[in-house]
Amino acid sequence: MEKRYKTYDPEQSLLFPPNIKDWLPESHLANFVSDVVDQLDLSAIEAFYEKDFRGQPPYNPRMMTKLLLYGYCVGIFSSRRIQRALIEEIPFRVLAAGNEPDFRTISDFRKIHHASLQDLFEQVLAMAIKAGAMKIGRVALDGSKVKANASKHKAMSYDRMEKQEQQLRKEVRELLKRADREDAREDRLYGKDRTGDDLPEELKRRETRLAKIREAKRELEAEAKEKAQAEGKDPKMAKPEGKKQRNFTDSESRIMKGSDGFVQAFNAQAAVEQTHQLIVGQTVTQEVNDKQQLKPMVEIIKDQSGQLPEQLLADAGYCSEENIHYLEGKGIDPYIATGRQKHGQPAESCKRGPLPKGATTVDRMKRKLQTKSGKAVYAARKAIVEPVFGQIKQGRGFRQFLLRGIEKVKAEWALVCLTHNILKLHRMCYA
Repeated sequence: MEKRYKTYDPEQSLLFPPNIKDWLPESHLANFVSDVVDQLDLSAIEAFYEKDFRGQPPYNPRMMTKLLLYGYCVGIFSSRRIQRALIEEIPFRVLAAGNEPDFRTISDFRKIHHASLQDLFEQVLAMAIKAGAMKIGRVALDGSKVKANASKHKAMSYDRMEKQEQQLRKEVRELLKRADREDAREDRLYGKDRTGDDLPEELKRRETRLAKIREAKRELEAEAKEKAQAEGKDPKMAKPEGKKQRNFTDSESRIMKGSDGFVQAFNAQAAVEQTHQLIVGQTVTQEVNDKQQLKPMVEIIKDQSGQLPEQLLADAGYCSEENIHYLEGKGIDPYIATGRQKHGQPAESCKRGPLPKGATTVDRMKRKLQTKSGKAVYAARKAIVEPVFGQIKQGRGFRQFLLRGIEKVKAEWALVCLTHNILKLHRMCYA
């Protein structure tokens, strides 16, 4: 008896629903992203196109925004991968409604409108806060090093720049002399009709590298003068530290210690509320140290969410007398670790009796976290903010910025954070 199989006919004709939105379930993330973007104010992006009537009509900015946000939601960040998804994946085809912008158009849209796309974070956050009918209570703050679109091997220290500059100057002078001798020889052989406009390739490479080194040196020297002036020192006498580095691919990125060693990176900051794990404040900084980020992040939370948190939880990287005083002055109840606890090491128990005379603010914070209630509050930090970075880096695969320069990187991080909030909002609506 011959084995029977289910019908398989690769040539069969199919009838799709006439309404393209019916190709997906109503609760599908793509439909949800479309509905969210339809409620956003995109006038800043639309104004860019409405002032120019030349050439072919541009793609609809709302459609382009939907493609970009949905891509970031599902871990497709590259413009080339989005272009491929427009052919291969139904959700992208539904959002594009028959349009097929190429990767260059998608990439240019992201670069041109990075500032306007960054501003959408606050609109989406306001939407999520309203949907959750929530007041921001407990917030956990943390930072994570995200790789820049640059290799650490393209960085150079100030000391090495000075040596390389001297060496390259010498090589350029020698190449110019050699070129002059060659010109004179050819003039004798062929006459003086040559224009002499074209520099030898060897010379071009060295001239280009010399220009990059000089520019990087100027940036480091300007930074040293600004720092000296801020500290009340004579800026004319300021000189960069010999080990200070600049990267030639993205000069605004910095060498930072990440989870897998030293990398060329930026420090991405996120403040996460406890109820729905919404990111209520975010930015990117070039600073390696988190200690200086607490005050700016509190102001950012207020600006971006419209509220101040009632409690703020942070690890030891944010701990300082000044930061604790600042939070208390703002009426925020702080829970900040005063030191790093080794893995597997039990937490110190709370000592009995009053604190000794002369105890510092940090001493009081340490005692606070040793109490039963303090331990319970601070223990929640790991379950609030750390999973968010895990969802972004591991779940969606965002481990490296695509754009370069601090302003564009800030905009890209805002895209990552606003799409995180869209995913949480989608869950709130369809859980």
